[in-house]
Order: sequence, then C-alpha cells, then structure tokens
Amino acid sequence: MSEASNKLSAQGAVNPSTRREILAWAFYDFANSGYTTVVLTAIYSAYFVGVVAAQLDQQSPGTGTLLWTVSVGIANFCVLISGPVIGAIADYRASKKSFLLLTTIACVLSTGLLGIAGPGAVLLAMILAVVSAIAFASGENLIAAFLPEIAHSDNMGRVSGYGWSLGYFGGLLTLGICLAYISWAEGQGLGATHYVPMSLLFTAIIFAVTAAPTFLWLNERAISKPLPVGLTYLQAGFAEVRNTLVHTTQLPDLFRFLLCLTLFQAGVATVIVVAAIYAQEVMGFDSQQLIILIMVVNFTAAAGAFVFGFAQDHWGSVPSLAAGLLVWIVAIVLTLLADQERDVWIAANLIGLAMGATQAGGRALIGRLTPEARNAEFFGLWGLATRAAAILGPVSYGITNRLTDGNHQVALLSTLAFFILGLLVLFTVNEERGVQAGQSYGNP
Repeated sequence: MSEASNKLSAQGAVNPSTRREILAWAFYDFANSGYTTVVLTAIYSAYFVGVVAAQLDQQSPGTGTLLWTVSVGIANFCVLISGPVIGAIADYRASKKSFLLLTTIACVLSTGLLGIAGPGAVLLAMILAVVSAIAFASGENLIAAFLPEIAHSDNMGRVSGYGWSLGYFGGLLTLGICLAYISWAEGQGLGATHYVPMSLLFTAIIFAVTAAPTFLWLNERAISKPLPVGLTYLQAGFAEVRNTLVHTTQLPDLFRFLLCLTLFQAGVATVIVVAAIYAQEVMGFDSQQLIILIMVVNFTAAAGAFVFGFAQDHWGSVPSLAAGLLVWIVAIVLTLLADQERDVWIAANLIGLAMGATQAGGRALIGRLTPEARNAEFFGLWGLATRAAAILGPVSYGITNRLTDGNHQVALLSTLAFFILGLLVLFTVNEERGVQAGQSYGNP
C-alpha cells in the first residue's frame, strides 16, 4: 500500500465520520435532485419539446425529442471525457470539495438562466441545457467520490441509500413549490412561458441554499499526493487514467460491473429524460398531472433507495440489484401495454421503486469495489460509465423516435433492451472476489 493510502487509512481510523458529516454529504443529493426532477424529468423537458421547439416538431415529428436527447447526450459526452481526468486531479490535490463548489455554482447559474430561452430559441436553450447538465453531472461524480471516505464497507449500502432517499425528498420539495406556483399562475391566466422560467429560478435558488450544509460540514479527508516530477496536474491526471485503464485485468469484476452499469443506466437515463415527454405526448398528461405523478414517484423512489440500502448490506449488492432490474423490466413492459391513466400510475410507481434501488445500489457497489486512496479516480470511471449510458440511452431513444415519425412505443423497446442486457451482465459479477481485488490493488 502506498504512503498516501496508509495516511488515508490512519486518518479514517482516527477521525471517523460523524452523523453530521454523513448528513452533510447526503444533503447534496437533496440539493441537486431539484435539478433532475424539474429540468431533466418533470417540467423543462416537456416545455422544450412542446414550447421551445414546437414549431420544428410540427414540421418534422420527433425533431423536438431528438434535439432534447442530443443536448443531454452532448453534455454527457463532455463529462465522459473530463470526468476521469478531473477525478484523478482531485486525488492528487485532495481537492474534490473545491471542484464540487465550482460545478455547483455553474449549475445554479445556468439553471436560473435557462428560462430566458423562449419559443423558437432552440439553440440558446440547447446551449444553456448543455452547460447546466455538464455542471450537474460533474458534481454527481465528485460527491460520489466522498462515499468511501465517510462510510465503511459494511454500511456503504445504507449510507448511499440515505443519500438517494434524501435526494428524492429534495426533488419533492422543489416540485411542490413549482406545483403551487404553477397552480397560482394558471389561475391568473398565465401560461407556460411565464411559470416555467419561474420554476427554473426556484430550482436554482433551492439548489444553492440546500447545498450549503455540504460545504460547511463535509470534510476533505483525502491526503494530497506528490506530483510526479515534470508533469502538470492535467498530464498527471491523464497518466492516472491511462494507468487505471491499462491495469483493468487486475479488477475484472469492477469493470464487468461498469459494463453492467452502463447498460442499465442507459435505460434509467432514458426514463429520466423522456418520462414527461412520453406522458405528455402518448398519454395526454398536462403540466400539473405530470408534476403530481413525479412527486408520487419520488416518494416511491425514496422508499426504494432506503429499503434496498439495507437489503444490499444484508443480502449483497448483486442479488439486490438483480431484484431492482427485474422490477424495471416489469415496469417498462406495463408502460408499453398501458392504455389508460391507471396503468401509467402503476408502472410509474414501480419505476420509482426500481430507480431508488438501482441508483443507490449501483453507487454503493462501486464504492465497495474501488481501491483505497484512489476514490476520486475510480469514481471518475463510474462517472464515465454513467455518462456513456446517458448518451447511449436517450440518444438511441431520440433517433428511434425520429425515424418512426414520433412513435414513442417503438422507441421505448430500446430502453427495455438495456435493462435486460444489464441484468445478464450483472450475473457475471462476483462481489466477494471484486472486493478482495480492490483491497489488494496496487499492493506489492
């Protein structure tokens, strides 16, 4: 084990994380979930297709959905390239918290500005959406890298579950405030061009305020490592990533799971990005119905994250994740067969349960398989996998939808395939062997 690793282990033993610190870490999930629910899922995605890009969509059905999924894909491609490098640099400088602050500020500002793009301002809307999504996804990578520092192997599932569970309540808070304002605005005769920009402003403010505990109480526990002679931080970061990729054969189960994660997260990312569009265009839901549906789903997802966190620690990550993926498959099939509003509600709540389980479970398993003292670097690879998924899933949906002249049911079949393939790959992962390989990684 390296000197830095020894120092990190010693520090963790002397200064174990407190409940306040764990809560501060989890509160970031609470803070940034408003962005996910309002921008990516419940409000802005449908607004982009139905208002901002409405004219283009009328001329060529499916264009609005394609442009929205391409925007998300571009953002995630940028993070796919930068994530591992930033992670490696953060490991050398022990500066995850500083990077996290920068990405948070960028996401808050760009989210607040997103509302200035009105009907027809497609390019401006896409640029602001890309910037905000880059900042959001980068922050996700960085906050995840703190998990192995504040949690032990035997409770990592629970701690990760706390974060995801609290996050869904953060989304509920933001959506509740937006719903109240939208109801008032519609009562005053104001349309979406008024209440959607205000909802985005509320989202930005709530993100900024509720992220404060993270920066006040979460400690940077990593120990900086000496920079190799003659290298800049950027060069050293690339070298770390290259070294990680070259030695993948030492961590076969970690990288099998990264493949599994890429596949099922492609399905998850697609549902997050197009759920409101599907409900609006296929089932005829209006803005208030969409928000209420997503709010109820957040309750279900919070329960799923919390319960599956305990299940993961008791029965293992692989069996728990397999159960979550089976629920996903059932939920997507029900959505495809839905012909009335009741069916959508049943499927949506199953999706919430499965989402909470797989999101929390995936992050925790990566933490268990990650080598000590290289958390940020390897969570950068976790971010790489999730970002690749966030490109693959939504863009494949958007292309399929466009090629079929806006047929959302056909596009959803590709989403179903990702969950099935992810489940098959998961069965090849040996958790115990992977944990042992991670613990011995880099040792003589």
